[in-house]
Amino acid sequence: MDSRPNIAIAIDGPAGSGKSTVAKRVAEELGFLYIDTGAMYRAITLKALRAGVDLDDMDALGEVAATASVELVAGPDRSLKVLLDQEDVTEEIRSPYISRSVSLAAKVPEVRKRLVELQQAMAKQGGVVMEGRDIGTVVLPDAQIKIYLIASPGERSRRRLKELSAKGYQIDRRQMEAEILERDQLDTTRKMGPLTPAPDALTIDCTYLSIEKVVELIIDRVSAGG
Repeated sequence: MDSRPNIAIAIDGPAGSGKSTVAKRVAEELGFLYIDTGAMYRAITLKALRAGVDLDDMDALGEVAATASVELVAGPDRSLKVLLDQEDVTEEIRSPYISRSVSLAAKVPEVRKRLVELQQAMAKQGGVVMEGRDIGTVVLPDAQIKIYLIASPGERSRRRLKELSAKGYQIDRRQMEAEILERDQLDTTRKMGPLTPAPDALTIDCTYLSIEKVVELIIDRVSAGG
């Protein structure tokens, strides 16, 4: 397929909805740059926790974001590497303790302002698939293709447990579902960049859909011109 380098694809949705996997596959199919904005917030959260910063201290979190260097680079196998101050933190930022804390950092206006600027700068290259929670509404409001993925809390917790189990983490399913619902609450009620579908986004309920089917629906959307 023609790479159509000027197209930006925004994929939003709650935790565990499959955004990362879907966005990676779509980017591969189109030959586009994949940008995981959630990884950037996780990196800031990691830096704050390492420094012993109180995650309720908004000023301190803003300072952490202002001084942090966060880069997303493609590895030799086309996998995404996350560099925090030149350190590869790709695996560490996916740990449960980061997942439980990232929404606290992500609601801080100065953190969001700093990272949105970085994300928009990356998107100027064109031909991007960017996923997160406010891409279609805040980061790339002019994106030609906007997708909003949803799935039931039970299915989202199942997927997240499977993902963490593969990395050696063992978490109770009820605890995981409670954490996902708590993240939903934080993400949808924050004042800056809340999780909500853009008015012109295509909402896809992927509770019972395979990754392949969801990717197909998005590629069809791109082929149809939005």
